[in-house]
Order: sequence, then structure tokens, then C-alpha cells
Amino acid sequence: MTDELVRFIEARLNEEADLARRCDADACGEWSAHGDTVDFCQVDLSGFHPTIALHVALHDPARVMREVEAKRRLLARHAREPWPCHNLRDLASPYADHPDFPARG
Repeated sequence: MTDELVRFIEARLNEEADLARRCDADACGEWSAHGDTVDFCQVDLSGFHPTIALHVALHDPARVMREVEAKRRLLARHAREPWPCHNLRDLASPYADHPDFPARG
């Protein structure tokens, strides 16, 4: 089960990293929010509720890539622990609604 969970988490991290790279085609990396507007470096989009604008800006590609790398380091440290490894279960928990989420056996 641990190997299946590790592969599942690795696949989700790869998806997130790929999406972050595709969102940062201009290598800008850092997004910011100003009121109802999100500055995506090359274009500003307005009309967001200010809280949503901050949330979107918080998920800029550079930050997502740092988060993915941190999770990969955690995964590497705990990938060989026997089930149940609480750290692996915690890393997997945000993806519980994913169709490939491994059932606990």
C-alpha cells in the first residue's frame, strides 16, 4: 500500500508542477493582488472579490513549485516507512476526492 500511495502522491505533485510551469511561460513567477485585480505579470485581471484575488495570487507558479519541492523532500524521507505512515497519509489527504486515490487495504 505504501508504494501505491507514494506513486499516487508523486503523480499529483508532477501534475501540479507541470501546471505551474505552464502558467509561468514568461518566467515571471510571482503574482500579486491589488484590490479586485490579480497581476499575472503580463496581464492584469480585475473583477475578483479582493479575498479571491489574494487567494489566486498566493498560488503563483513560483510558490507552487517551492511547495511541490518541499512535499517531494517529505515524500522521499517517508516513502519507505510501513503503513500507516501518518506523514504520507497527510500528504495524500488533499487529493482524497481524486478518482485514483488509493483505497486503504
